[in-house]
Amino acid sequence: MKARYLNPFTDFGFKKIFGEEASKPLLLDFLNAILPDNDQIVSLTFKNNEQLGQTDLDRKAIYDIYCENEKGEKFIVELQKAKQNYFKERTIYYSTFPIREQAERGEWNYNLKAVYCIGVLDFTFDDYETEPEKSEVVHTIKLKNQHGKTFYDKLTFIYLEMPNFKKTETQLVTRLDKWLYFIKYLEDFQSIPTIIADNVFNQAFEKAELAKFAHGELEKYEYSLKIFRDNKAVYDYAIETAYDDGIQKGLLDGTLKGKLEGKLEGKLEGKLEGILLVAKKLKEKGMDIAFIIEATGLTKERIELL
Repeated sequence: MKARYLNPFTDFGFKKIFGEEASKPLLLDFLNAILPDNDQIVSLTFKNNEQLGQTDLDRKAIYDIYCENEKGEKFIVELQKAKQNYFKERTIYYSTFPIREQAERGEWNYNLKAVYCIGVLDFTFDDYETEPEKSEVVHTIKLKNQHGKTFYDKLTFIYLEMPNFKKTETQLVTRLDKWLYFIKYLEDFQSIPTIIADNVFNQAFEKAELAKFAHGELEKYEYSLKIFRDNKAVYDYAIETAYDDGIQKGLLDGTLKGKLEGKLEGKLEGKLEGILLVAKKLKEKGMDIAFIIEATGLTKERIELL
């Protein structure tokens, strides 16, 4: 059956729903479903993010949002559609932008505004030590000392692991439940589920309806969807190749065994020999250089030498 609504995990779809001026009511509602009660947003503005990101893909998927809460306090939310490769490093790196840009000229007392870094993930961490953590959807991380006491409370990372969200329509309770349900299953819907039908979600569905796109918008979306699917194919192929060729022997150690599934990032860093073998296989299969770079983290020059 042909999709009626866009895929929100594409760069185009993510921006359409959360990254446009016309999307502010949707974004405000979504963020307030995530943020704590003491930082509920009453107004927000987008910061130009052209200077953010080392690649076009990053610049399309990172949004700095300047917010004001009900008490008149200002804070910053950085919303990311996180990528799979080295995503922890990437989110931490980009969180430094809204922190550094608060610096004032001349004398300054270093009193920083709070920063929330929210990552929407279409994959899971898969490196938890306990079973309950592995199935959680929302992960909140702060800087803490060796005794578990919060060392600094103005920097908070919130990751939404969408594959872990498994609630059915009848199990939706909170506002965040409804947003996660909307994001995860949007591309599969043929009509608006009654349980989430209200003014905000009706507007979100209207923005996501492909039949209402102009020809140019539809072309941009189709291109974005192709990149999304090709990247997924690259990740899947890299895993398959790693297992088929025994590359996992060079990539995996005790803590990583069985964790290769699509996560060419994090603890695989430094396992250069195995990564090079994966890149070589992808190149031999005729995969585009840009996709190999995205999948392996290697430079264009290094891949061309293979």
